[in-house]
Amino acid sequence: MNQRRARAALRPALAALTLPLAAAGLAACGSGSGGGTGSEAYVDGESFTMAIASDPGALDPHGGVTSTLLQLSRFAYDSLVSVDRDGEVQAQLAEKWSVDGTTVTFDIKDDVTCSDGSEFTAQTVVDNISWVEDPKNKSPYLGVFIPAGATATASGQTVTVTLAAPAPFVLSSFSSLPMICDSGLADRAVLKAGTAGTGPYVLKDAVPGDRYTYEVREDYTWGPDGATTAAEGTPATIEAKIVANDTTVANQLLSGELNAASIMGQDAARLDAAKLNRVDAQAVVGEQWFNHNEGHPTADPAVRAALTQALDLAELQKVITADKGGPATQLAVVEPAGCTGSSVEGNLADNDTAAAEKALEDAGWAAGADGVRTKAGKPLVVEFVYDSSLGAPGTAAAELAVAAWKKVGIEAKATSLDQTAIQTAMFGTGDWDVAWEPVNINTPDQIVPFLSGPAPAEGGNNFAGIANTGYDAAVKTAMAENGAEGCADWLAAEASLFESYDVVPFANNLLPFFSQGAELEVVGGVVPTSIRMLG
Repeated sequence: MNQRRARAALRPALAALTLPLAAAGLAACGSGSGGGTGSEAYVDGESFTMAIASDPGALDPHGGVTSTLLQLSRFAYDSLVSVDRDGEVQAQLAEKWSVDGTTVTFDIKDDVTCSDGSEFTAQTVVDNISWVEDPKNKSPYLGVFIPAGATATASGQTVTVTLAAPAPFVLSSFSSLPMICDSGLADRAVLKAGTAGTGPYVLKDAVPGDRYTYEVREDYTWGPDGATTAAEGTPATIEAKIVANDTTVANQLLSGELNAASIMGQDAARLDAAKLNRVDAQAVVGEQWFNHNEGHPTADPAVRAALTQALDLAELQKVITADKGGPATQLAVVEPAGCTGSSVEGNLADNDTAAAEKALEDAGWAAGADGVRTKAGKPLVVEFVYDSSLGAPGTAAAELAVAAWKKVGIEAKATSLDQTAIQTAMFGTGDWDVAWEPVNINTPDQIVPFLSGPAPAEGGNNFAGIANTGYDAAVKTAMAENGAEGCADWLAAEASLFESYDVVPFANNLLPFFSQGAELEVVGGVVPTSIRMLG
């Protein structure tokens, strides 16, 4: 791959809140190890094949937030605007836009058509926004990619969005909202295994658990900043293969079976040695969540404190990143990041086993004969789930955490789950107490619905049941400020969470994305219109 195009920037990705591509989700560190010389010729009519870590399940682009679904949605669906790796807003479905206080307008291009040949209109945009805004639909995008309480109207090809309150990073949010065509809005059942969008590709073959194949639209001319599928080297098809094992992925990259994949750990070193093209993206990889909801032992603040104080977070950071990352800094690290600085430093508890034990004893959790603490006859057992996409380093770190908790009298039952399963647990069944699931975002407002407000069962996204008045107050102040002007308040808001053991970020890392036989850009995932096949 031409090094001038070796760029990466992960955008919001919650694989069930997360990664690997993104995820994704979804920061520009244009490093490369070897790779193309820039002399390769583009070739037409080829197929581009990439690996995804897990099956996304239903393909409704408004129905889930795993990084795999976010990536697949990009092939078939467009957003109103796009954001490049430098944070610049670019035209996509909208040719012009403006933000004036709580009023946002988008002028929709006249020549956009859906994959079924129908016209894409301003009213279609309004219908998309209205569906996500309706709490009964329980879209995880509400409050994340559309500010809660927003309403929209259409006049001709102009969409006017009226916000319930100021939204400091509103265009960045809308850049991540996929737009569905009228046929999909009328019958969302067709979106479970099909596509109805304006994007550069159309789903032609779906084999759940194995692969998803997309075919190019030759009439596509409205991509980011005017990109089209007529460009030389544009793939005729894109195949996303589900390959969960990193070693298998690495082998298939080296053999030429794959053109692109995200890989961490020892297998990444093999690909570096083979001089495959590589771009790195900054992301949170270690982030500990607690289930605050009634009936869970982690609803007890003392248990959350002990689960944090018992851990050597610096050691966990080294293990989960294979000693290649660094400490967490803030919640929104994906470039182009809305804020810089650290909300973590000085606000997380130090490793203190004695303090953890005292917190539990003071809260009535007495030491048991078998080493497990009890209260009112109930043992202190927590269900600990962690994302399998964290790979072998994630498993090793999880084992360290379980051992540390055991020392203070907490029994942790650890389970590795793929992205779809962990999203189901966290947003659906509630069968978890502690979760390691990194949420990757580039502006701090995008995570607010996951940290406050109603729970998923009530039409919200606050899966952990967090209620932190300090966070809420600082967010209210920050939301009234323009973009980065509110960063001091955003960082203060996050600090309130960490001081209260509501969520514990403990590791950042550069996530490598490898490719061969193709040239591409990674900005919140692979940019479909950037892919060029090389001869």
